[in-house]
Amino acid sequence: MDLDPVMTAGLVTREVRTGERDGAPTRIVVARRTYETDQGDLWQAITAPERIPRWFLPITGELRLGGRYQLEGNAGGVIEACDEPDHLAVTWEFAQQVSWLRVTLSPAAGGTTLELAHEAPVDPDFWAQYGPGAAGVGWDLGLLGLGLYLDSGDAVDPAQAERWTVSPSGIEFVRHAAHGWAAAAEADGDAPTAAGEAAERTVAFYTTLTEG
Repeated sequence: MDLDPVMTAGLVTREVRTGERDGAPTRIVVARRTYETDQGDLWQAITAPERIPRWFLPITGELRLGGRYQLEGNAGGVIEACDEPDHLAVTWEFAQQVSWLRVTLSPAAGGTTLELAHEAPVDPDFWAQYGPGAAGVGWDLGLLGLGLYLDSGDAVDPAQAERWTVSPSGIEFVRHAAHGWAAAAEADGDAPTAAGEAAERTVAFYTTLTEG
């Protein structure tokens, strides 16, 4: 993929919040990116089963309020809210863990802003090891794929995307994104040194895992 990795990573605004759900502590990663398309088109790109695989993963299930969905080789869950064309909320169930995903679309100058908020219970050891980048960088890559698809109209080739992620350009993108999440975690109270070290472990996780 021919793109500027630092500029592209910089299209995402990152935020980390401390939360609580059912009395248990959570951390929330929030990513925002504006796309040069109207809200109706962006809504269809993220909800239509024939379009989601063009930038993300094949999806099956009952894609309606209260139905269950399953992403091929990844998470599944329940559709908890679906207010076209503004708001979508689902549970995110993966590896015996349940977290919560909320996507909000809103008009913006020159297009539509997508805000993605992923809330998860706090696993202190896992957070210390990887910080918010464990989830955040994955969403950065997903939002990148969405942008490539919307810009060209062509489906993203998963094999090409995987090769790019372990290329020098891809690694630079992942590193810039991971340290962006580290900065967001620092703003939410994490220690700077620990956040930076977790970011570097996140870079190794994503680039090494994808290559394998």
